[in-house]
Amino acid sequence: MYETPLTGLVLSGGGARAAYQVGVLRALARMRRHALGPLARLRTPFGVICGTSAGAINAAALAAHADRFDSAVELVTKVWQNFSAEQVYRADSLGVIRSGAQWLTMLSVGWAITRWRRARPRSLLDNEPLAALLQRLVPLERLPAMFEQRHLHALAVSASSYTSGEHYTFYDAAHPVEPWQRLQRVAQPMRLSHAHLLASSAIPFVFPATTLAAQGLPGWFGDGSMRQTAPLSPAIHLGAQRLLIIGAGRMQDSVARTPPVAGGYPSLAQVAGHALSSIFLDALAVDVERMRRINRTLALLPDSALADTPLRPIEALLISPTQRIDEIAARHIGALPRPVRALLRGVGVGGQGRDARGAALASYLLFEAPFTRELIALGVADAEARKDEVLRFFGWDALRPGRRRTGTAEPDISLP
Repeated sequence: MYETPLTGLVLSGGGARAAYQVGVLRALARMRRHALGPLARLRTPFGVICGTSAGAINAAALAAHADRFDSAVELVTKVWQNFSAEQVYRADSLGVIRSGAQWLTMLSVGWAITRWRRARPRSLLDNEPLAALLQRLVPLERLPAMFEQRHLHALAVSASSYTSGEHYTFYDAAHPVEPWQRLQRVAQPMRLSHAHLLASSAIPFVFPATTLAAQGLPGWFGDGSMRQTAPLSPAIHLGAQRLLIIGAGRMQDSVARTPPVAGGYPSLAQVAGHALSSIFLDALAVDVERMRRINRTLALLPDSALADTPLRPIEALLISPTQRIDEIAARHIGALPRPVRALLRGVGVGGQGRDARGAALASYLLFEAPFTRELIALGVADAEARKDEVLRFFGWDALRPGRRRTGTAEPDISLP
């Protein structure tokens, strides 16, 4: 049975950057195991799980294995630790030529010639391999049992409709939850499928759109981070009383650094990286600040006024990278498969380390073990650095070894 108060997990998008989330979750599992003992392996701490883009894949994997949280975290960790781009998109020369090369030709030569050649490139890269990975990693057929056995209250993933222009939250729950609708935002209950995960993680321009049924009509859908103006909303609507939020980029820059020197005209890679960072990172930061402002306002209201408003304070813990992921990606651009490096070189990605160009764009596509392992290690370190906050947030601090009334303390288990 999920813990009370009902805790929601919100996993944001960010392509390969989502490896950071795995590190945070791995450290969290270790803390919980140390506080609760062997029983922690059999229970999920999250009754509501919401994910967007690559975060939707991590979220669905955790939800499908909600009855064995530790095993689920280790399964997802193993995948991310041993990742290669070929598991997500076609990275061989032929695959790159069929998708990316034609797509860039379309941009540079023009629609007339590509139409004459009957070329219909849909995206920079072909993510067909990801469908096979989802079959192994995310057994969605287990969800009904997770709901029935009360291991899980609700799962939600987000996608953006190219057809209607609206942002959709697709969700499934143990008990009926009234769908909600806001300006350009629609929620729809339904049985979730791998197609929803493919749509949610279809980075614009990079991966092809997916067809989904929405409100009884088929439509084309892409990455759920697009037009996602309220990333925390689904978890709250689904009943979460407190939120653990894991970002995929720095939420604030408190460390002074030397201002960058303007160079030549920005490359397509620089512009694309900036656009993707706006899509994936900005909305979460704004929504967290909005939630904190509402909490401060509610704290000033008398009880009589609180009774007249549907708003309620939401306790939240946000964990996000303490290092700039762009700079980490700059050290690993060379890990990308050679055909992909050649393709990205055409839009301005290249170099290594301090000489790297277009690292922001590359960071979303670096599904390679050297990069993902470094992000996992960063996630573990960032979560461990805030261990006391995590334990207080979940109420595990009172159960730490030395504070238990009975039994013996469990030995400290270090993460490998």
